[in-house]
Amino acid sequence: MSNTESTTPELEMAKAYEPQDVESKWYQWWREQGFFRAEDESDKPAYSIAMPPPNVTGSLHIGHALTATLQDILIRWHRMRGYNTLWMPGTDHAGIATQMVVERELAKENVTRFDLGREAFIEKVWEWKHKYHARITMQHERLGISCDWDRERFTMDEGLSKAVREVFVRLHEDGLIYRSERLVNWSPKMQTVLSDLEVEAVEQDGHLWHMAYPVKDSDEVLVVATTRPETMLGDTGVAVHPADERYTHLIGQTVILPLVGREIPIVGDDILVDMEFGTGCVKVTPAHDFNDFETGQRHSLATIAILDKDARVNDAAPEKYRGLDRYEARAAVISDLEAAGALVKIEDHKMNVGVSQRSGEVVEPMLSKQWFVRADVLAKEAIRVVEDGEIEIIPKNWEKTYFHWMYNIRDWCISRQLWWGHRIPAWYCSDCDGVTVSRLDATECSHCGSTKIEQDVDVLDTWFSSGLWPFSTLGWPDKTPALKTFYPNSVMETGHDILFFWVARMIMLGCRFMDEIPFKHIYLHAMVRDGQGQKMSKTKGNVVDPLSVVDKHGADALRFTLAALTVAGRSIKLSDQRLAGYRNFATKVWNASRFVLMNFDDFDAEAAGYTTSPADRWILTKLERASQLIDTQLKGFDFGSAASTVYQFIWHELCDWYIEFAKIGLQGDGRVATQHTLRRVLDGALRMLHPFMPHLTEEIWQKLPRMAGDAPALIVSSYAFSNGEEFPEETKQVDAVCDIVSALRTIRGENQISPSATIGVIVNADANASTDIVEASRAYVERLGRADLRIAQGLQAPKGSAVLRAGQYEVIVPLEGLVDFDEERKRLEKVIKKLEVDITKTQKKLGNARFLDRAPVEVVEKERGKLADFQASKYSAEQALERLR
Repeated sequence: MSNTESTTPELEMAKAYEPQDVESKWYQWWREQGFFRAEDESDKPAYSIAMPPPNVTGSLHIGHALTATLQDILIRWHRMRGYNTLWMPGTDHAGIATQMVVERELAKENVTRFDLGREAFIEKVWEWKHKYHARITMQHERLGISCDWDRERFTMDEGLSKAVREVFVRLHEDGLIYRSERLVNWSPKMQTVLSDLEVEAVEQDGHLWHMAYPVKDSDEVLVVATTRPETMLGDTGVAVHPADERYTHLIGQTVILPLVGREIPIVGDDILVDMEFGTGCVKVTPAHDFNDFETGQRHSLATIAILDKDARVNDAAPEKYRGLDRYEARAAVISDLEAAGALVKIEDHKMNVGVSQRSGEVVEPMLSKQWFVRADVLAKEAIRVVEDGEIEIIPKNWEKTYFHWMYNIRDWCISRQLWWGHRIPAWYCSDCDGVTVSRLDATECSHCGSTKIEQDVDVLDTWFSSGLWPFSTLGWPDKTPALKTFYPNSVMETGHDILFFWVARMIMLGCRFMDEIPFKHIYLHAMVRDGQGQKMSKTKGNVVDPLSVVDKHGADALRFTLAALTVAGRSIKLSDQRLAGYRNFATKVWNASRFVLMNFDDFDAEAAGYTTSPADRWILTKLERASQLIDTQLKGFDFGSAASTVYQFIWHELCDWYIEFAKIGLQGDGRVATQHTLRRVLDGALRMLHPFMPHLTEEIWQKLPRMAGDAPALIVSSYAFSNGEEFPEETKQVDAVCDIVSALRTIRGENQISPSATIGVIVNADANASTDIVEASRAYVERLGRADLRIAQGLQAPKGSAVLRAGQYEVIVPLEGLVDFDEERKRLEKVIKKLEVDITKTQKKLGNARFLDRAPVEVVEKERGKLADFQASKYSAEQALERLR
């Protein structure tokens, strides 16, 4: 497959670029050669990324493709820069998500997990995991990602399970894990606690019911409002603001709860109550509202749960409501309040309702005994390392969100009522009620020695195990060579939507157990939307399947598109048009490379003593500058700009210009120099492009004639291909040629002059411009511009000429017999009007004192340069118009 054994590779390339033919063969070869492998011990500097583990619930989506692309760009780039690169792959067991899909599959056969029993059900889930893990791996391979597959981890493999237990036990020993009855997000349908991430706030049309609570032994009533009147059955207090003069005299008294008859206290609370909102009175239901729960804690209010785990009214409520579904109970309570004269009014009200992302049901705040982590203790160091700059968050504006979450963090509920996941390592003794927490499976109570113990049936929140990912995957709690070499990771690249739920927890747990940050940089990519900027969803029918894109356009086109559209802080609008455009770019690279190789039949790799032309030196300078710029851009995680830089260099400077220059050089005495320049520049272009389009570039690079010191493959070639040499004089000369030829082509196009016709052209130099530059480049101008060239300085353009400015030169084409003068006059008048607008706009900006004070000097100078160009172009256009009159 490769040409690693030969110094004379096969130069011939297929006429048409077919991505499927190219991409299918290289990936397996890279793996077989071991190019993806990292070394636990190496003299090279280490660079490591831990892949955000996708859930083993099905297929990868376009967001996964974005993550894989950006991380692979960083990994391939650093590998080529001489780093010992580790990209740690893996998958997440995704407790609730995976259990749900397996239960859904079983339901098709009218089977429940309870029919199977815990052990048999878990076996079914493992079968699912193996099947879909293989699919995810295949999808990653199709994308061309170069992770170290020999190290692949799974959040429930033996090593990571050991790490999970170790962390749980240590946190418990340190008093940072505890079991308590607290309010949680409860899913009646799935019968488990949900994390905040799994609860989505959905705006719904609802109502506000206003209810009158009579003050005991008084004619006064307090009017409270609620969106959930059924919960009033569990009210244990009414809160008013302690500074509200309307109610201060009532604080400490009680009201009689309608329908129930229970006396509940009136408390003063300045946290829950806004005395400017509504009546200034708030009902408090500690067992069914998170804010009310905190209020109840502050005032030692009773906590009365009136709903069971199925969201039906329990025995704590009056008998007539018992057994009713929460919505049935709502209707009954409203009816009874109205009958009792306690329903004051009903208002329409838009409200945000917590809905389960998994099941679509309304989540119920539920009082339940669960395991919690004291997150505020762990958050202190996680806040400090970001504040002190030890960890950089990119884009920086996400730091504000991070700090808001961390400074307001609540204890983290880590237990889930599921079967699939890490079972909580706690055993309950039936003799002494003691709880044994152990690293190993306990056989007796640690308190009384009884063997009558049973393990907790719940499992840990998925985020608990994935929060250990950066160090557990490297062998912790063992002190492995890999842990020493690759921790902390270099960067964590992921979506901004899990900054708190995953990234923050990795920072908290990494700092706690490694005494060191888990990664140095956090790059948060944006959401991938459709071409109209709409969020992708199955209901809208606008979901993009990455493998379908790969089948149609190729993996390299998808990768490049995603990278090119990645701009910090801006959503990615992915359209088939953009994908097709970058598929065309791949074809452009292919065709240009094919031209080069077609002219290498007599290439002499050992040729020496040749003299490069100005065009050769120009393209070598452009290559040097592009490589330096890409290096800076990728160091700053500016993927979009880096993709743009390599695109501009290859499409415009290499293909549009240098290859045209090379067609001249290949025909004369400069053939050898041109061949070597073509090889050097194409080699450099392929190296710059490789992290973005690995398959295409490897295919072409393997066909290049071998030079001394070449690596066996592009993937492991050096990215530092340039020697830092630039040729400013030749670059200035050829830039002028490009400007002149572009101006000439514009005149041809605007005046509908045949591209094949040779026409007379005058290049008129400004007083301070060099005519020697143009004279030295006469062959280029005449060949590329199909021109009979005359060079002048200070010339008054003849009447009836088209004139276009090209830097310090005017390109003059006498139009007599070539164009319609009336149409040309109209065109010039339009050009002048547009330039007047541009001049006015730029002058306004430069006249703005605030802009001049705040903008960097180089930005101000750029605007001044633009103004000068606009004014010069306007002058030239006016002169041209005058000549036509």
